[in-house]
Amino acid sequence: MTVTDFLLPVFVLVALTFALLLRTAIGRVSSFRTGEVKPQDIALGEPRWPTKVTQYGNAFKNQLELPVLFYVLIAFILITRVGDILLLVLAWIFVILRLAHAYIHTTGNDVLLRGRIYGGGFVVLLAMWIIFAVKILTGI
Repeated sequence: MTVTDFLLPVFVLVALTFALLLRTAIGRVSSFRTGEVKPQDIALGEPRWPTKVTQYGNAFKNQLELPVLFYVLIAFILITRVGDILLLVLAWIFVILRLAHAYIHTTGNDVLLRGRIYGGGFVVLLAMWIIFAVKILTGI
């Protein structure tokens, strides 16, 4: 496996994160411009953004939670050069689940489905960490 193989899923996840941030910023600026939200309405973090803006903002925040462990793991995989096809496939599954999670979050926002997708991503990432730890600790 090459460095590029493992960086491609990272690039996709980073692009998703920036896209969500950009969409959040556009929605917030638009809310100010139309007068729908005034600076004093949200000055202390009050949840007064329109629903859609809040959905994008929350989806962005979610990309700075569980994916952080993914980024760290990919860096460790690259440093230690223990990446294999299994870890690469799991990396792509994790990224696809994050894309699905963000899509659900920013559209219909079905909380139960979103939770299942999140849980699936958690299980995949946990499996990746366990596989990585076993490889490192056993020298496989």
